Amino acid sequence: MEDRFGHRISYLRVSVTDRCNERCQYCMPQEEQEWLSRDDVLSYEEMLRVIRVGAGMGISKVRVTGGEPLTRRNVLWFFDELNKVEGIKDIGISTNGTLLGKRTHEGITTAQALKNAGVRTVNVSLDTLDPKEYAETTGRDLFHEAVAGIDAARGAGFEKIKINSVLMRHRNEHELWDLIEFARDRDLLLRFIELMPVSTTQVLTEENFLPSGEAKKLIEFRLGKLKPRPDIRTNGPATYYEVPETGQIIGFIGAMTNLHFCETCNKLRLTCEGKLRPCLGSHLEFDMREILRNPDMTDADVATFFKHVVDRKPEMHEFRDNYRPGRKMIAIGG
Repeated sequence: MEDRFGHRISYLRVSVTDRCNERCQYCMPQEEQEWLSRDDVLSYEEMLRVIRVGAGMGISKVRVTGGEPLTRRNVLWFFDELNKVEGIKDIGISTNGTLLGKRTHEGITTAQALKNAGVRTVNVSLDTLDPKEYAETTGRDLFHEAVAGIDAARGAGFEKIKINSVLMRHRNEHELWDLIEFARDRDLLLRFIELMPVSTTQVLTEENFLPSGEAKKLIEFRLGKLKPRPDIRTNGPATYYEVPETGQIIGFIGAMTNLHFCETCNKLRLTCEGKLRPCLGSHLEFDMREILRNPDMTDADVATFFKHVVDRKPEMHEFRDNYRPGRKMIAIGG
């Protein structure tokens, strides 16, 4: 699949739930949340059908997201089945990490169960190393569980573990060096992410926005000039640098300040209630659930739907145009 701008689509992010055990300010800042009903959420079988059809059209990487994906019942079964889909070569998960260390009925950690189910990469959100700040940012006192989950992931032996830290002025700019040290000590790939307008609440303001370029300068003030590493590429839009002396690699994801942010985009997003979105920073979304639940619709119809959505993929996101999404990030998928 290729859109009008030459983006070859090979990556599908699948949200399996809108539920989460945390309340991050930039994702779901209100304590009260109107959860989707069970009937409104796609079944695992419906999601797998979408993935199978997508795999036949060039999708080779799937990242499972939420909400917090590990809060959905029987999610490990879903990963087992996902690993059986022909054509899917790379399975990842995005999580807050707090449940990775939880033991399964077999007595192994959830992280190890995910690794056994074919998951190759884990992305963990961690914006601070201060337990008090963590509780204020996430709305939950689960810092130690998150770190234990990261260590459980390390013990499971994933191909890659990434730490995603959202940059927030007056909250974590004084911790950039500590986060770098934390990632270095645990052999994790750290990426700093600019705050984006992905909530209906006004969470992105001039007061709390910390540009990735400024964060980079703060890091260089203490650690020395960072060496660009354009040879390092992952599936996302991160720009990578090498830390002098240690050789550690860190990344920056600057959706707001990087004018070339969308040039290599290769992804679509499937929300847990069946909306296929061609771009996170766009209001465009198309209801796939009606097709999936119509007994007269075949896999060929699902494939046609895929093509229609890809044809509508915008050239770039709308975040810089006073964009405000119609719903919270938790309902879209991480």
